[in-house]
Amino acid sequence: MSHHTKPLIIGVSGASGLIYAVRALKYLLAADYEIELVASKSSYMVWQAEQEIKMPAEPTQQEQFWREQAGVAVAGKLRCHPWSDVGANIASGSFRTLGMIIIPCSMSTVAKLAVGLSSDLLERAADVQLKEGRRLVIVPRETPFSLIHLRNLTTLAETGVRIVPAIPAWYHNPQTIEDLVDFVVARTLDQLEIDCIPIQRWQGHR
Repeated sequence: MSHHTKPLIIGVSGASGLIYAVRALKYLLAADYEIELVASKSSYMVWQAEQEIKMPAEPTQQEQFWREQAGVAVAGKLRCHPWSDVGANIASGSFRTLGMIIIPCSMSTVAKLAVGLSSDLLERAADVQLKEGRRLVIVPRETPFSLIHLRNLTTLAETGVRIVPAIPAWYHNPQTIEDLVDFVVARTLDQLEIDCIPIQRWQGHR
């Protein structure tokens, strides 16, 4: 059982870059966090396109799927929700959480959040974080940004959403793709004051 008092919501949208979600889960579960996960309908197609893997829809099977991808068999607590279940616990403001991360976050999701549209559980859960004044962090994965994208991101930033683009750094001397991904994930979790990823942080010149 997790020793953390409140769960963290992880939303996985249909943007490219599912490795960001996998690495985030790897470290959060290993650090014994309780995770409520919802993957959008489009993310099923992205798994097929990027990895040629079929993600199961049934919640218990999906939990096992994510644990296998993350390489964390038993640590932490993971509960998966169907994308269409707008009656789930995370759809209500009375369900207390640490906040929510959408990783990766598509521009379609950004647009819907910017105008207050909730067409599935992922969007509803994010809207709840906004209305309750809780922390919402998004990791947009798109390039280049159009003016519409930038305006929607600005709208979210003005409401307090923390925006961490999937832009890696090189000062920590990355050696693998995972090193680059982990930097982005670590900076994402920093927005929630979660420090569970062993990355080399900038120490300044000596």
